[in-house]
Amino acid sequence: MGKNESGHFLSPSAAEITWSLKGSDNTDKDYEHFGPPFILNVERLLAKIRNLKYRYLPDETLFPTEINQYDPWVIREALHNCIAHQDYALNGKIYVIEKLDDELIFSNMGSFIPGNIETVIRQDSPSAVRRNPFLVGAMVNLNMIDDRGGGIKKMFRSQMERFFPLPDYDLTQLDKVIVKIKGRILDKKYTQLLIRNRDVDLSTVMLLDKVQKHIRVSKEEHKFLKSRKLVEGRYPNLIISSHVAVSIGEKARYIRNKGFDDRYYIQIIKDLVEEFGSANRRDIDELILDRLPAVLTGNQKKKKIGNLLYKMSKKLGILKNTGSQKFPVWIVSNKQLS
Repeated sequence: MGKNESGHFLSPSAAEITWSLKGSDNTDKDYEHFGPPFILNVERLLAKIRNLKYRYLPDETLFPTEINQYDPWVIREALHNCIAHQDYALNGKIYVIEKLDDELIFSNMGSFIPGNIETVIRQDSPSAVRRNPFLVGAMVNLNMIDDRGGGIKKMFRSQMERFFPLPDYDLTQLDKVIVKIKGRILDKKYTQLLIRNRDVDLSTVMLLDKVQKHIRVSKEEHKFLKSRKLVEGRYPNLIISSHVAVSIGEKARYIRNKGFDDRYYIQIIKDLVEEFGSANRRDIDELILDRLPAVLTGNQKKKKIGNLLYKMSKKLGILKNTGSQKFPVWIVSNKQLS
């Protein structure tokens, strides 16, 4: 917080924040370095960040909602946390990366003292250990950070109340904390669910946020979400439940993810075989593959078709294989689909 020229007293530690604007190809479009006094220069850095208007259509309305891409308070909290909790003994810099595809990335040196983000959200209290107690005390007195330990939780709540994706904390590196904040909607079903269910608690929203980001949840978490009818699909390939997929486009995408009932597939396979007299496995694959759930892998789709053919021939007696097991040729038997 001293003069810029006083930074050398901290050498070899680096008292510097670097802001950079990166394009879609991850190349620098612009950058600037900021030194002490941070209390003043954070304002100059924040002025660099573009905070454009973002518009989205809530359910059942023709009038778009217009908000800023980023909550200014969330930006300040993330940046001030970097300053307060940086491990300056590691001689690294604080980075703020602004990406043109609507994302802010904050990083500082040092491990995440609470251990994991779930602990911070659950305890809602400050850590008993502080890396920079005098710096933190000064920043608390200047109202730059929250001394009650609720700053991170407020960041999550702000994103939730704006119906945006929650902050991502990357703690995979032992000596670095990376925080990513999205400035756009990822999954409209997630947003529609939050709009319709204002009483969903933050812990549940954190699980739904993982689902929309295709991050695997535990089997216990899946059981909890499924019991509340918030997700569908076969574990671990989950999607947010269909009752929020209301627009034609969202309904179509939901069907592509969920797929159809087995009776639908059985009927169109039967229709194909009846139309041409017979069909081999390649014919049936070409008919069905694109209609199976989009969340399934190629191998899972192949297995699904095999299970359908087994059901049609062995259980329902609709089809009969007149070829070999390796090269089957299917014809319709005398039984009809009931």
